[in-house]
Amino acid sequence: MEDEVFDLDAFLNDPMFAEDPAADDADLDLTQAEQEEAAADEAAPEAAAEESEADAAEEETSGAAKREAKKAKKEAAKAEKAAAKAEKEAAKAAKKKAKKKSRKKHSGFRTFLTVLGRLFIFLLVTAMLLVTVAYGALYVVVKGPSPTARNLVVMSVRETSAIYWIADLFLTPEEIAAIEAGGSDEEEFVETDTSLIVIQKPSDNPEQPEEGDEQPEGPQADQWGLVDEDGDGIIVEPVRGEGYSGYMMVVLDPSRVIMGSVPKSYGGRGYTVAEMVEQFDAVAGINAGGFEDPDGKGNGSIPNTMVVYEGKVYYAEKGVQDGFVGFDADHIMHVGKMNANDVKAKNIQYGVSFGPVLISNGEPATLSSGVNPRTAIGQRSDGAVLLLVIDGRQVISLGATYNDLIEIFQAYGAVNACNLDGGSSTLMWFGGDYINNCASVIGIRPVPTTFLVLKEGVSDNG
Repeated sequence: MEDEVFDLDAFLNDPMFAEDPAADDADLDLTQAEQEEAAADEAAPEAAAEESEADAAEEETSGAAKREAKKAKKEAAKAEKAAAKAEKEAAKAAKKKAKKKSRKKHSGFRTFLTVLGRLFIFLLVTAMLLVTVAYGALYVVVKGPSPTARNLVVMSVRETSAIYWIADLFLTPEEIAAIEAGGSDEEEFVETDTSLIVIQKPSDNPEQPEEGDEQPEGPQADQWGLVDEDGDGIIVEPVRGEGYSGYMMVVLDPSRVIMGSVPKSYGGRGYTVAEMVEQFDAVAGINAGGFEDPDGKGNGSIPNTMVVYEGKVYYAEKGVQDGFVGFDADHIMHVGKMNANDVKAKNIQYGVSFGPVLISNGEPATLSSGVNPRTAIGQRSDGAVLLLVIDGRQVISLGATYNDLIEIFQAYGAVNACNLDGGSSTLMWFGGDYINNCASVIGIRPVPTTFLVLKEGVSDNG
């Protein structure tokens, strides 16, 4: 068998191997499709993976959101619970604080009551000790060997409306009456000698110095050594003595002095000295007559003795007590024991009652008294009016006796002088204020009557 030779060209030109363009295109399309499919198949896992990743991411995001939401919800619940707890704690704390405050308040009140109670007990014990000591001291003085000391104490308390009864603790009424009567002369009614008073009027021309004589300069001292420095017609001087101090006011023009009172207010209300000064547009004043003062609690509205205001007599039925002092139409001061008829006969325009008379027609009275705050009035021979107040019941000024007043008035040239209501009523107003110290423990007392000093150029004659 012969060997066959392989023809490559023939093989290649074989129709079976001839190229078909359509087939080639189909094959190409198929190949591309396959490629795309293959690529898709290849991409599918990646897409799936991506989708899976996306799903996983979405799921993770959703889970995270859910977790966050859950966490936020949990946190919110926790916060709400904390807030509720805080609110509860705050309410509890507030309640506790309020309770503590209430306890503290009640505790403070109880402490206050305790302290107040102890203070009251301390003051009560102290007062009892003081009363015991005072009682013992008074007993020793009143029952002791010195009649002078006894009489001074008894007279001092008897002159005081609030404590006059103290003497009754140690002495019988007869013993007290004997002490009050002892040392004083029985007063007789002596008419005031008006010729002893010669009032100097502004129109009077004193003797002029002769030509060539040295002319005096400035204010000159009067015969009692007093100088009206500011020329207002009023001289005020402090007065001092053994155990007392006070003020003397000298009013050079007696027509400026009136008894200040408001009769329409009798029984209604009294006036303080300052109120009375304002009522009459005056510049100075002192308290004057007495008033109804049961146990030292009177309102100063009812005079307890006869009063004369603008020539009219009030309360004549009550008498004049220990003495009367009043000014007539010529501004001469009368002292003594008078009745309504005497007042009219002497043409008295202003006056009050109290007493006793200290000096009458230049003659001093013989009197005994205790030591107390004093108010008194007098007149010099030239008509100048003397208004006197003495402080009392104080460490620096215990008060004055009647004899002390007499000595003071004599030193200032008084021809006539009379004691007025003193004690806790003693006050002098000048320069817009009280110039002495009030002895009253309850403050300034209203009174029904005063002696006032009108403004310069104004008098009771208008």
